[in-house]
Amino acid sequence: MDIALLVLGFILMLVGILGSFLPVLPGPPVSWLGLLLLYLTKAVPDDWWMLGITLFFALLITVMDYVIPAMGTKKFGGSKAGMLGTVIGLLVAIFFPILGPFGIIIWPFVGALVGELINKADQKTALKAAFGSFLGFLTGTFMKFLIGVIYFGIFIWKAIEYGSELFTFS
Repeated sequence: MDIALLVLGFILMLVGILGSFLPVLPGPPVSWLGLLLLYLTKAVPDDWWMLGITLFFALLITVMDYVIPAMGTKKFGGSKAGMLGTVIGLLVAIFFPILGPFGIIIWPFVGALVGELINKADQKTALKAAFGSFLGFLTGTFMKFLIGVIYFGIFIWKAIEYGSELFTFS
């Protein structure tokens, strides 16, 4: 059973990191579930403080991921159309990887710019707001990715630390 929890936890860790970039997956909470599964094994001792603190940060980052792009867009004079354009641009980058790995950076900015141009007549204001929306999106994505990598590091560290107990086949 421990091996099944370990493998499923590892998969959730990878999905959580992927969720840092995909708007449809809540990356930090999924990564936290991977940590939880590791701690549910018989080999790894319970550490409710660790699980509580990591859950707090997973939820905090998830909430902040919605707040920060809105703050960035608002700070730079943008609208909801710019934020929506950012998300649409990200979806274009994911499903139509025309520009390869650079598309994940370029398409959200283009989406925000188009959203603001549709919403506003002034190109300078639209460009400034698109930059704010894009900057907020990048900040949120970076925070989710960072927390996912930290949780993955904790997962690997604990799996190695208790590896002799996890991988007993008797």
